[in-house]
Amino acid sequence: MQKCNDLPGILATAPFTLDSARASGVSTDRLRRKDVVHVGRGLYRPSDWDFELEAAARALSAASPGAWISHVTAARLRCQLLPPWLADSTELHLSKPRTLPSVRRKGVVGHTVFARDDEVESIDGIRVSTRSRTWLDLARRLSLSELVCMGDQLIRIPRVDFEGRTQPYDTLDGLRFLVGRHPNLQGIVRAREALDLMRVGADSAPESLLRLAMADAGLPEPDLQLALRDTDAMSPSADLGYRHRRIAIQYDGEHHLLDAQSLRDRRRNKAFESAGWTVLIFDKDDHADGFQRAIGKIKRTLRTAWLDHPQASGFADAG
Repeated sequence: MQKCNDLPGILATAPFTLDSARASGVSTDRLRRKDVVHVGRGLYRPSDWDFELEAAARALSAASPGAWISHVTAARLRCQLLPPWLADSTELHLSKPRTLPSVRRKGVVGHTVFARDDEVESIDGIRVSTRSRTWLDLARRLSLSELVCMGDQLIRIPRVDFEGRTQPYDTLDGLRFLVGRHPNLQGIVRAREALDLMRVGADSAPESLLRLAMADAGLPEPDLQLALRDTDAMSPSADLGYRHRRIAIQYDGEHHLLDAQSLRDRRRNKAFESAGWTVLIFDKDDHADGFQRAIGKIKRTLRTAWLDHPQASGFADAG
């Protein structure tokens, strides 16, 4: 049985606003008791509440008319790709237009920015920056390679069987248009550099980082999601590769260790090998050393392929 002095259930499990407390019949005096913490202007939480990002963002959004959740917080809410050092961040970022007073809330990172109406949306009652605008906002904070990885995930073609969608979140042209809207935004130069390096076809951050390492090493740019039979929709494919040299490059993450996936991988690799391709497989150990060993192996394989088939163009200087 609920005690008469207990907070109503909707207020006892997550942060809440003063307006929601009043709507639930909770008086101002009741909010001064020890089981309630005054977080900031118009915002409270139960004293025994364990931090949960979505609940915190929801309350912050409700208590901040005209503002929106942004930057790292928005990226985490939307499950966007972040580097490991930010993946579990509990930072709360709130952006406001210049027409509103600056954010002055304890524990909240405030931003005063210019954003178009179509760069902010409401998701399940929370005003939040769009995925693309979040990518742009983080250009100031992320490294170039981290920004490329995040951007690659925006423009990749989704796998409808697993993701339930058929269209990418954005396109390179769409992101270029967004960047062009904000020529004076901090980080805009890095965002432009990232656009030049982003490619459709990277399904994971390690795949993007491997491609960037190959570019830094002066290797020819590989094709992405390279199908063994380019006219067959059911053909096995390589993460990266060179068709003219018959080289398939795979990055196998931890989920590839599962029995079912491992069996599919072996069948995929066997199909390429049976067709006369060389299959190079890299994993987390290669990722850990910045793909330096992987680059050496790719260079050696390209040299061998060129010696066997020097008539194919564009690969003579690899390495």
